[in-house]
Amino acid sequence: FIKVQDGCNQFCSYCIIPYTRGRVRSRRPEDVEEEVKILAEEGYKEIVLTGIHLTSYGIDFKDEGIDFLTLIKRLHAIDGIERIRFGSLEPRVITETFAEELSKLPKICPHFHLSLQSGCDDTLKRMNRRYNAAEYQVCCEILREEFDNPAITTDVIVGFPGETEEEFAETERFLKAIHFYEMHIFKYSRRAGTRAADMPDQVPEGTKSVRSDILLALEKQQSLEYRGRFLGTEEEILLEEPIEIDGPKYMMGHPRQYVKGAVPYEEGLKNKTVKGIFTKALNEEVLLLEKE
Repeated sequence: FIKVQDGCNQFCSYCIIPYTRGRVRSRRPEDVEEEVKILAEEGYKEIVLTGIHLTSYGIDFKDEGIDFLTLIKRLHAIDGIERIRFGSLEPRVITETFAEELSKLPKICPHFHLSLQSGCDDTLKRMNRRYNAAEYQVCCEILREEFDNPAITTDVIVGFPGETEEEFAETERFLKAIHFYEMHIFKYSRRAGTRAADMPDQVPEGTKSVRSDILLALEKQQSLEYRGRFLGTEEEILLEEPIEIDGPKYMMGHPRQYVKGAVPYEEGLKNKTVKGIFTKALNEEVLLLEKE
């Protein structure tokens, strides 16, 4: 995990981060390059770029023509690094041009975490999220056009102040339409010092719990369906750690889309890349890969 940026300028109404972490500060690209080169020399094959508001990377270097895509391309050129992933992305970074440029870089993993928070436009406005549901959907369509079966994941807040049953139902319908690989469901929690903390119509905890349970069930269903698409397909997984499933021991890792895959345990498999076919599910989360 490589943190390349800190701070945030967005001021979402529920978030205290801009007040506690300050405005956006980006690391110099040459400093990031140096860190990644050292990691590559030490044998690391995959990096994940992270930040408080990752897609703001480089806005403090605008006069030098440095932006997030510039950094990605510079890191992509480093020998030894085989995979590049991203932490949470702001939907507005996903333009046709950006996605097309990413698709030309073979080390980029087709795994994109696009923060949503709500599928209802009125709720998004109260959150001060600077996009609407239709714009978010276009971002997902662009990614699915440029990448083969990308894993799209997201965050959703339930029970935001003022969220009515109709607004929640609108969010539920939107989530079903997009069909994510994974969703992180959060019940809204008041943060002192934020605008949302003082908003009227705070949603009762019991209502939040009911709505959270509904979306957690939807998340489980969609995640199973997405993983099911990989059965019978040939994939390449980077093996990371040993696990036990119902007794037998396996070495688990991830293909580029970040579903979990495993092979029967053998010594010396950690940090190895293996190819094979996903033949069955070992449990609700892990697929078995039969090596070539």
